[in-house]
Formats: sequence, structure tokens, C-alpha cells
Amino acid sequence: MSSKVSILGLKLPTDPRWVDLASISLEFILSDHAFCEQKAATSCISLIQAYPEREELVFALAPIVTEEWGHFRQVLAEMKKRGFQLGRQRKDIYVNELLKHRIKGGHREDFLLDQLLIFALIEARSCERFRLLSEGLEDEYLREFYRKFMISEAGHYRLFIDLANKYLPGDKVRDRWQYWLKVEAEILNSMEIRGDRMH
Repeated sequence: MSSKVSILGLKLPTDPRWVDLASISLEFILSDHAFCEQKAATSCISLIQAYPEREELVFALAPIVTEEWGHFRQVLAEMKKRGFQLGRQRKDIYVNELLKHRIKGGHREDFLLDQLLIFALIEARSCERFRLLSEGLEDEYLREFYRKFMISEAGHYRLFIDLANKYLPGDKVRDRWQYWLKVEAEILNSMEIRGDRMH
């Protein structure tokens, strides 16, 4: 396993063929990336709306909403510069499969834990894939473009883990995180390699 993947906690590295496929599908990758940033912003808003009494969560996520929306605009600008079209949003099979494994009908704290860990997982996987793009693309400008996104996603991953540890017992967070890492690896392993999707 790649040491950079293990640092993020991920159990399964992305197939190296993914970045090669992505490099010949830049319009689709950038479009999917734009929608991922948009969904990240709206997901943080939804969490703030669901847990307004969690003051530290609210104040931690409010700037993330702004940052993610800023990322959306950056990707849009890059697409416009290249003459690419945003197109219609496509179903995110990876995220939808993750959501199927959330606790259903439990306490609000259990739902909060799962949401925070799912968000952390998505950010970790995005960070890993941005690293691959920053190292594997021939376009020098896009390599630097994705290196900056990689650094940002790593910080978001850490923030969601820290929030989970603030609001829930550490042993519970660790056990559930291991569960999610296993689930995520199984989902990724079952999916076909698509160069037109970020996940």
C-alpha cells in the first residue's frame, strides 16, 4: 500500500490506471470535480442546519462552506478558460454507496458521527486522487492546480475527524472509522475504473 494512502488511513490505493484515464478525459474530470466541490459546500450547510446547537461545529464549518464554493468557482473558471462545458450533474455512485451504510433510526449523535466520518472519508479519497493528478498529469499548470486542492482536502479530512472526536467518545470514533475504512475499500474495489469521475 502507498505510504501516502496509509497516512490518510485509506485501506485501498486508487488503481494507477485511473490518472491515465483522467488525463484523456479532462473536461469530464473537471466537470465532475466542480460538482463535487458544490456538493461539499451544500453538505456542510446541511450539517450546520441539522446541528445548530453544536457551536464549534457551526463555526468550524462556516468557512469551509465559503472555501468549497470558492473551489467550485475556481474549477468553473478553469473550465471556461479551456472552452469546456459544465454539463449536467451525474450520479455519484461512490458517495451513494457510502450513504447506504449509515446508521438508520439511531440517536442524533450516531447520525452525526457517521456524517462526519463519511465527509472525512470523501475528503481523504479526494486528497489522494488530487495527489495523483498533481503528479501524473502532463499539463504542468493542472499539476500545480491539483496540488493546491490536495493540500486543502487534507485539512478538511483532519477537521472532520477532529470534530468527531470532540463530540463523541474517542473509542467509538476509532471503531466506527475502522468500519468506514473497510466499507470504503470494498466499495472502491467493486467499482469499475472511470477516468471521467473524481471518485
